[in-house]
Amino acid sequence: MSKSISDKVVRNQAGNAPFSAILEANLSRRMLTRGGLSAALTVFSGGMLAACGGGSDSAAAPAPAPAPDPVPTPKVALGFESLPMSMTDACVVPAGYVAHVLGAWGTPLNDKAAEWKSDGSNTSEDLLNSTGMHHDGMHYFPLNGSSTEGLLVVNHEYIDENALHPNGQTGTGAGEKRPAEEVRKEINAHGVAVMHIKKSGSVWEIVKNSKYNRRFTSATPMALAGPVAKSEWVKTPFSKDGSQARGTNNNCGNGTTPWGTYITAEENWASCFVNTGTVPAHQKRVGVATKTGRYLWETAAGDASEKDAEFARFNITASGADALSDWRNEVNGFGYLVEIDPYDPASIATKRTAMGRFAHEGAAYSVPEAGKPLAFYTGDDSRFEYIYRYVSDAVWDPADAKRTDRLAVGAKYLDKGTLSVARFNEDGSGTWLPLTLDSVGKDGSKLSTQYKTLDEILLNTRGAADFVGATPMDRPEWTAVNPTNGDVYLTLTNNTSRNATTGTNAANPRLNNVNGHIIRWHDVAGNTSFKWEIFVFGSNAGADADTNRSGLTTLNQLASPDGIAFDDRGILWVQTDNGIDGGRKNDVAKATNDQMLAVIPGALADSKGTGPAINASNQGDLRRFFVGPNEAEITGFAYTPDYRTIFLNVQHPVNWPAYGSNDATAVPSGKVRPRSSTVVIQKADGGPVGV
Repeated sequence: MSKSISDKVVRNQAGNAPFSAILEANLSRRMLTRGGLSAALTVFSGGMLAACGGGSDSAAAPAPAPAPDPVPTPKVALGFESLPMSMTDACVVPAGYVAHVLGAWGTPLNDKAAEWKSDGSNTSEDLLNSTGMHHDGMHYFPLNGSSTEGLLVVNHEYIDENALHPNGQTGTGAGEKRPAEEVRKEINAHGVAVMHIKKSGSVWEIVKNSKYNRRFTSATPMALAGPVAKSEWVKTPFSKDGSQARGTNNNCGNGTTPWGTYITAEENWASCFVNTGTVPAHQKRVGVATKTGRYLWETAAGDASEKDAEFARFNITASGADALSDWRNEVNGFGYLVEIDPYDPASIATKRTAMGRFAHEGAAYSVPEAGKPLAFYTGDDSRFEYIYRYVSDAVWDPADAKRTDRLAVGAKYLDKGTLSVARFNEDGSGTWLPLTLDSVGKDGSKLSTQYKTLDEILLNTRGAADFVGATPMDRPEWTAVNPTNGDVYLTLTNNTSRNATTGTNAANPRLNNVNGHIIRWHDVAGNTSFKWEIFVFGSNAGADADTNRSGLTTLNQLASPDGIAFDDRGILWVQTDNGIDGGRKNDVAKATNDQMLAVIPGALADSKGTGPAINASNQGDLRRFFVGPNEAEITGFAYTPDYRTIFLNVQHPVNWPAYGSNDATAVPSGKVRPRSSTVVIQKADGGPVGV
C-alpha cells in the first residue's frame, strides 16, 4: 500500500498489549541473537502446474476452468546473483533477463477509449474503458491452462491528482465545487481491471476488445453477500433492500480462491467519505473524514450532469428522516473483500461481508484439504491494527475447484464462517479469538453486551477485536501461504508511532520501527491456536547488531516489506514500499529504490526457536531480484503456470516509463508524465524465471 495514502492517525485506542511488548518478552525468553536456525532456508521439492499452448480469443472456452492440478517437479534453487542497489529512473533486472511494460495506466481495453494522451486530455469515458491508475495487487488466470494467454486482473489503488490532471485539480478551495468531469475521471481511475493478455513471440500484449476485458470502478454496482447484506446497516436510496453497494475503492492487496476467482481488498476507503455531523463510534474507528473527503468528491453534488446522486453519496452526514432519505449508510457498503469471477464477463462482483470490515490487505488461503474447512488470512493495514483469520463453515470439496459457477462456490465457503483475530503470546504461541456473540472480552463479559447481532459485529470488526484483546501490530500488510507446508507469512511494514507510550522499551531495540519485519506462523491442532516467529527484520546493512538482527548485507538489505507472495514452487517473493511521504525515514530508502527479493524458506516446524529465520548464517539466500525506478513502490505479483513469465507492478513512479519504448529498463531521455504500469519479466533464453 502506498504510504502517501496510508492512514497516519492511530485509530486504535483500545489499550491492548502491544506486539512490541510481546515481542520483547519473546525475544528475551528465546535469547534472540544473530546466530542459529541455519536450516531455516532450504532447497526443497515443490509443485509445478502443467501448461498447454495458447489459443485465440474466439477459441477460448466461455468459462475456462482454473489451472490444471499440480504435478511434481525437481528441487528448485535460486539461479540468479543478487542485484546491487540502484537509484535511477528505470527498472533493473538480473543478467540474462528482460523486462517490458504492459498495460500502463490509460491503456485502452476496447475501442470506446482513445489512446492515452500525455497532455491529460483523456475523458472520464476513456478512463472507464482503459486500465486504471496506480496498479497494485494482481493475479494471472490462464485460459485453458495456457502460459501464453490468460486474464491478468489488476487492482488500481488510488490516484495521483497531479499526474491525472496535469494542470492540477480545480474546485478544491473552501466553498468551491469540484467539476463533475474531473471527479468522474478520478472515480474511473480507481478499482480493478480485467485484461485479456496474450504472448506474441516474447512480448505480452492486451487483446483489445476481448469479451473478457472490463473495469470495476468506484461507481460499479456490486452485490453484497453474507451477514451484513440486506441488514439495516446497508440500506440506501440506491439499494433499498441492502443487497447492493455502489463501487469498490482503494483496492490494494489481493487474493485468490481454490475455485479460480479473484479477491480484491478494499483498504483506505473510509476517508473518501465525509460526515460533518455526529460521527458514530464505528465511523471514528475506521477513519471517516469529518471536514472534507480525501478527494472532495462530495462537493460535485448538485452538478447538472449528476446522475443517481453519484457524488452526493460521499457525504454520509445524516440529514433526512431515515437511511433511505440520505446517504448515512453508503460507507457501510465499503471495507470488504470483493470476489470477482474473471472468466465470466457477465458476473457481478460480490462483497463477502462475513470476512470482516476494515482496511483489508489481501487474503491468502490455507492449503486446501478435502473434508476440512478453508481458512483465509488477512491484515488490517494501519498502525496498531490486527491480523484476522476467516474459517469457512463448509469443508473443502476438491470437486468445487472444477465448477464453472464460481461465485456460487464462493457463497458456499465465504458467506458462512467464523472470523477470528490474532493474539500473540510471549512463549511463541498464539490464539485465534473468535468474533462471535458468545466471545468473551478482556473484562470477562460477552461480545453480545456490545453488539446485538453478527452483522453489527462484522460492521464494527475493529471494535470487536479491541474488545476481545487482540494484539496490535505494526501495520499488517500482505499475507502469503507456503504451498509446501502451510506456513503463513505476513509483512509488518513499519510503525513510526511505536514508542514507550505504546509499548516499546529498552529491551526491544527496534524503537520507532522505520524498517518493518516479516512474521510467520503455523496453525496447530485444534484450529484455535498457532505458533509463530519473526522471519526477517528489515534493516540497513550498516546498522548495529541490535537493529540488524537478520544480518542483512548491501546485497539484500530491505525496509518496509509490503507485497509478499509464494509461487507454486515454494519461492517467496518480497516487495518493498518505502514511500515518498516523510522524506525517506529509513537508511535503506536512502541507498536504494524499492525492490523485490526472493528466497526459498524452510518450514517453521524446522525452526529451533533461537532467532529470526533469516540470520547471519544464511542471509545470502535472500536475494535482490528487481529494483524499481525512483520513488516507485514495487507491488503485485503474478506468474504463468510454466514460470517462464512473472508480472509485477510499478506504482507511482515520478519519471517513468520512457516514452516510445516498452523496455522497462530504459531511462527516459527527459521529463515524462509518469504512468504506473505492469512489468513483464522473462529470461532472455525463455527459461523459468528465478531458477
